[in-house]
Amino acid sequence: MTVVFIHGVPETPSLWNDLRGRIDRPATTLRLPGFGSPRPAHLDGKEAYAGWLAKELRALGEPVDLVGHDWGAHLVMRIVSAYDVPVRSWVSDVAHGWHPDYQWHEAATLFQKSPEGEELLASLRMQAPGSPGFGDYLRPRGMSAELAAEVDTVHDEEMSTAILTLYRSAWPNFHTDWGKDFDRPAQAPGLVLIPTGDPMAQPAMDLDMAARLGAQAVELDHLTHYWMLQDPDRGAEVLNRFWDSRPA
Repeated sequence: MTVVFIHGVPETPSLWNDLRGRIDRPATTLRLPGFGSPRPAHLDGKEAYAGWLAKELRALGEPVDLVGHDWGAHLVMRIVSAYDVPVRSWVSDVAHGWHPDYQWHEAATLFQKSPEGEELLASLRMQAPGSPGFGDYLRPRGMSAELAAEVDTVHDEEMSTAILTLYRSAWPNFHTDWGKDFDRPAQAPGLVLIPTGDPMAQPAMDLDMAARLGAQAVELDHLTHYWMLQDPDRGAEVLNRFWDSRPA
């Protein structure tokens, strides 16, 4: 059974390197189009990205164990709620984004506005020498210096457009349109990870969503948004325990 890891925004598959090295089973990562790779014009919002992911997963030709982080987690949740894709299990760390009461964080609301979103991302792409880049702003949430440097290297106009496209297709939250297809137990067993040390954590909403979806929930105390970078050993332990509990 292959594990498929899907990164979020504004990340790359390198996000998973440390964790993958601790997973003793076949695994692969997928790169979201536009994040260090070309983005076809038809990928014009979250549903188009979900369709892209469904196609990639079907091409693997076998049931998979999905692990998504941030926007990758939202796409995973869409796959298991609305697409005919063979999935053995799924893991998400931002399930609160699907809660009816969820409100986007400040940066997201800026991305959803024009021209504010374009101006903000342009300023991060063209920062003056020595000034913070996009990755630097994510360091307080646990992003490593290495990944931050890579993010700043690949952050081009293509990535900025992809980010704006995704966020502007998800207003006011995921429950508004996608929620109608996920207000019941998912088609595959799920696990909701809750890194309680994240400054933007919403543990109560995460727990509520896990209960609604019939998913397990594990709180990652003292870990933040980038739990897989902060403590890959603990992350691997939690994932392996979940997968080992599933039928082969």
